[in-house]
Amino acid sequence: MRLRRFGALIGAATALSMAVTACGSDSEKTDAKSVVQKAKDSKKITIGIKYDQPALGLKKPDGTFEGFDVDVARYIAKQLGVPESGITFKEARSENRESFLGGGQVDLVVATYSITDARKQQITFGGPYYIAHQDTMVRADDNTIAKPQDLKGKKLCKAAGSNSFRRVTEPPPDGKLNIKGVNLVDASGYSECAAKLKTGAVDAVSTDDLILAGFASQQKGSFKVINQPFTDEKYGVGIRKGDTETCKAVDDAITKMYSDGTAKTLLDKYFGGTGLKPTTTVPQFDACA
Repeated sequence: MRLRRFGALIGAATALSMAVTACGSDSEKTDAKSVVQKAKDSKKITIGIKYDQPALGLKKPDGTFEGFDVDVARYIAKQLGVPESGITFKEARSENRESFLGGGQVDLVVATYSITDARKQQITFGGPYYIAHQDTMVRADDNTIAKPQDLKGKKLCKAAGSNSFRRVTEPPPDGKLNIKGVNLVDASGYSECAAKLKTGAVDAVSTDDLILAGFASQQKGSFKVINQPFTDEKYGVGIRKGDTETCKAVDDAITKMYSDGTAKTLLDKYFGGTGLKPTTTVPQFDACA
């Protein structure tokens, strides 16, 4: 009897173990589902965008969203089979984009997200969908900063989570110009940088030209971009690390966006009249990895 009872207990334990293992396998399969598969099955997608960048990613007072990145995100979602009603936008700030993707809070990030080697270690990038160039914005009446080297001794805004300040103050590989004597002033994001520039709390804001053009366009007469670009900033679509299926689908969507004229229409819509001359040909893609 004892042997039979013991055998029954062993059998029950084995069955329970197999059940737990099976549940774990199902969970792992669910977790491993690509964004392409998820979009196809649910017709829903969550995309991280900026909420405070005019002409790129902006949340309006009525709760709607507008900007180049927002419309690129909508276009990609449509190519993945998700209608606009199935898109949930979530604010992705510079400092939380990697953690949002890794933790599953968002499926994609389309938020002036420059592709860098360091970021590639944490996530996969689709695209780029546009190549911007870092430039510098100053107050409209300030003629003391005509080139980046004039930032020596000046107050430069440092947006949390952004690497743009490094391009000015550090040498390669993370930096570019290696200008010494620049005084960095912290800010939560580029909207705060623009506010600080307007009040004189900083002398300059240096980041991607599309971001600067958006703020200059929003507050006409307050700011000017010095038109002295010094980097290439490849805007990529952030994807969970290793989801190459979605990366390839995103690249296909971006290619179509340029070939059917949508990219040019959007660039003209948001940056026409700002002095920028946007590129309207398909950027060269990075390898999906």
